Amino acid sequence: MKPIETVAIVGAGNMGSGIAQKTAQEQFPVQMVDSEQQWVDRGQETIARLLGEAVERRIFSEVQVEEIQSRITGVVGVENVAADTDLVIEAVFEDFDVKTAVFNTLDEACGEATILASNTSSLSVNALAEATARPDRFVGLHFFYHPAKNRLVEVIPSELSSDETVARVEQYCKMLGKVVIICKDRPGFVVNRFFVPWLNEACLLLEEGVGTTAQIDAVARSAFDIGMGPFALMNLTGPTIALHATNYLAEQLNTPRYTGAQSLNDLVEEGGMWEIDEDTECDAESAEIISERLLGQVFAVCAQIVAEEICSMEDVDRGAKVGLRWMNGPFEIMNAIGIDEAYRMASAYADLAAFDLPPFFEVKAETGHPWEFNFIDVVQTGGVATVHLNRPEAMNALNETLVAQLGAVMDDLNADNSVTTIVLEGAGKAFVAGADVKFFVDKIRADSLSDIYDFTANGHEVFNKLENSPKTTIALTTGLALGGGLELALACDYRVGTRRSQFRFPETSIGIYPGLGGTQRTVRICGIEAARWAVLAGNFIDAKTADALGILTHLVEPAEVSQAVEEIAASGKPANKYPGTPSDTEHPVAAFASAFYSDGNISELLNGSCPDGFDVEDRNVSRQLKSLSRVAPIALRMANELLDCAVETGDDLDAGLALELSNLNDIFNTADALEGLSALIEGRRPTYNNS
Repeated sequence: MKPIETVAIVGAGNMGSGIAQKTAQEQFPVQMVDSEQQWVDRGQETIARLLGEAVERRIFSEVQVEEIQSRITGVVGVENVAADTDLVIEAVFEDFDVKTAVFNTLDEACGEATILASNTSSLSVNALAEATARPDRFVGLHFFYHPAKNRLVEVIPSELSSDETVARVEQYCKMLGKVVIICKDRPGFVVNRFFVPWLNEACLLLEEGVGTTAQIDAVARSAFDIGMGPFALMNLTGPTIALHATNYLAEQLNTPRYTGAQSLNDLVEEGGMWEIDEDTECDAESAEIISERLLGQVFAVCAQIVAEEICSMEDVDRGAKVGLRWMNGPFEIMNAIGIDEAYRMASAYADLAAFDLPPFFEVKAETGHPWEFNFIDVVQTGGVATVHLNRPEAMNALNETLVAQLGAVMDDLNADNSVTTIVLEGAGKAFVAGADVKFFVDKIRADSLSDIYDFTANGHEVFNKLENSPKTTIALTTGLALGGGLELALACDYRVGTRRSQFRFPETSIGIYPGLGGTQRTVRICGIEAARWAVLAGNFIDAKTADALGILTHLVEPAEVSQAVEEIAASGKPANKYPGTPSDTEHPVAAFASAFYSDGNISELLNGSCPDGFDVEDRNVSRQLKSLSRVAPIALRMANELLDCAVETGDDLDAGLALELSNLNDIFNTADALEGLSALIEGRRPTYNNS
């Protein structure tokens, strides 16, 4: 499959310039197109302003900003888009006739292979596709505001979109670091289908006099555990957009309840914004009406989304958490309040809206059991089975459910004779960003260390299913792989990364040690000295360093990942998975680690001293000493002992892993472990007292 390499964005407004900015940030050359030079210039100015703010926040350096801007070429006139562009995304005003006019011009200007996409939040993708001369090379996209920051994108194939077109566009979105939901072409798609009527329902509650804008916002924030209520959100995105979207859904879904409330119509006609005062207190009866009406509306519509097979309930929740930044998704909220209560609220709203709830909702409510979520998706192509770790709203953090589901999937794949290669891939910008820290804190405070031990022991069993798999195993560590995520990757035969890859063992800095094989496999891969550098000081490891140490087995360009997987699958399992030395001993980090973290120096380093022969003023030396001084002393000592055990146990990996597991209760029983883990959750620097 040929990857997307060149992109054009038609429309230099807030959405178009945002998509262009994000595309350029991810090192794609991009054309930003508009009808007049003044609009192109405005788009460039918008990007420059946002990137300037990013420099102030130290997200980018000035040099990086210059590189990003250099990848953006302003183009005046849709007819002047380069004919050989791989993907053109239309991002103009949400008007069918305007969009189709753009596509008519693009059909003539672009080569036969160019894929066209429409960034739309509501219009029919099938209808747009039929208006082009290439419906098989057309998809809908719904980027969320602001597209340079919001991680969600809905990909909407038309009925005629080819599988290759969808796959290439999905890959492009993933290369932007987006969380991708592929959904059916239905009005509102996924998120807007439940979110837009939610906004309108708040307006109806206001008209009925149930509460003021401030009171309704306050109750909504509490009921949904969110940062902004519906009126504040409409002020942010624009009441006009809300009115247009809700009227569109009312018409397309034949649901008069969604017709824009009179209060919203009046506000738009006046050209104003909602007035929200500071008086948020309301009586309990009113608060209950507001809460149940808004919750019931979301529950009812989300059940419709699943019943119509627009997407899965997991993707509904994902859309809410990633796209809207809700703390919990609708189905998770239903579980929290009880499915029977959720059904009661949804039924009350369905009566108001004059539609029927899907039968499965009532059946589920009668069982009394909560919704069960699946965080693992498997796609098999030929002999290659790709296992998607699909919990991007939590950076794919390992929890009990995900680990158990991964274990079950590994059992099935290891026993499947049609599978020769197993690929692990994380959804979103992370492969896996560690384990669920809150789980550890809750268990320590509840004096339930046995639960932590059981979780970790089960993790060892699941990782060993990768370690001992008869299949070739590959981790696509093309994003963040931290802590337990890095340990998961190390259990695989190969690790494929790109320039976006980043690794770290943060454990000693949060009061514990890597407990899922990190102290054992790291030594066996890159040697004791490099392992000490990585594990004890918790150094961040960029892609080139990871490649030099052997943490990455393949460092490729983002567009070459699929090809690398094909080549690995063809070559089979490695001759020597554990070389015990860096791949490039001459690399500056490998050479420094070999000297600084030698056996002769480790005692002084553990005592906080600078080893003989090293200058404390040297930048590399001072950085290591500073890092070591900030970690938990007990965790540092135990981690070092376990690294030494990896050398002592040699080829007997199982013996080393057993030692790592046997020390688990001791480390989690320390006060420093609770302090470090709690500090991470609370966003503060821990204070360790060596106890």
